[in-house]
Amino acid sequence: MNIPIGLEKCQSVISTEFSTDLFERPSASTRGPAVRSVVTISRQSGCGAVAVGEKLAAYLEAKVPDHSCPWKLFDTNLIQNVLAEHRLPLRLARFMTEDRASEVTDIIDQLLGTHPPSDMLVHYTAETISRLAERGNVILIGRAANVITRELPHVLHVRLVASLDKRVERVRLIRDIPKRAAMASILKEDRARKRYMKKYFGADPDDPLLYHLVLNTDLIPYERAARIIGHAVLGHGSRV
Repeated sequence: MNIPIGLEKCQSVISTEFSTDLFERPSASTRGPAVRSVVTISRQSGCGAVAVGEKLAAYLEAKVPDHSCPWKLFDTNLIQNVLAEHRLPLRLARFMTEDRASEVTDIIDQLLGTHPPSDMLVHYTAETISRLAERGNVILIGRAANVITRELPHVLHVRLVASLDKRVERVRLIRDIPKRAAMASILKEDRARKRYMKKYFGADPDDPLLYHLVLNTDLIPYERAARIIGHAVLGHGSRV
């Protein structure tokens, strides 16, 4: 299920000023009813993506309330939506991680009837992401959402990065685990996400050309990062 990468440009923004919209919106004459915005957030493990996403949802909801379609964050809860939409058993959730099973393991699991082919599960996930993106007013974390929605002009793609030391310290405190365990967890998660993107979408999450914004959460607190992204979504030109 490799998807060719064809994004033409990105803008890495670490300042707090915007003079123009950072992503293209369809013109009113061609899009019909107003198109709700979407944000995808790719992240290194321990960058605070969920915290930024939650603050972003609250910021956008406060700035442009849409009672018929409030902003919603999708992270681990995305899988529950995939299973419900495609009428799959809940037990499959544990096989739908951002990682790649070995070819041998996947074949054996399929022969034993443990789960459907991994490619099929990823395809179902991509379909749900596309549906949510069409709905709009959603923030999608991970799962190659930026690649899946790359051709939609109303989607803003963001990458969160930070130094390994800071990420380890955050994970150590949040999960209350030793520093060595936090380091191992971060490295494992980062490798898993890279494998997932490479196998199923032929992309590298570390490629800055996949994003409109690349934000360093070492230098930018979560609240400010959320405002920067929010201003980009809303097309504001004022200082955050």
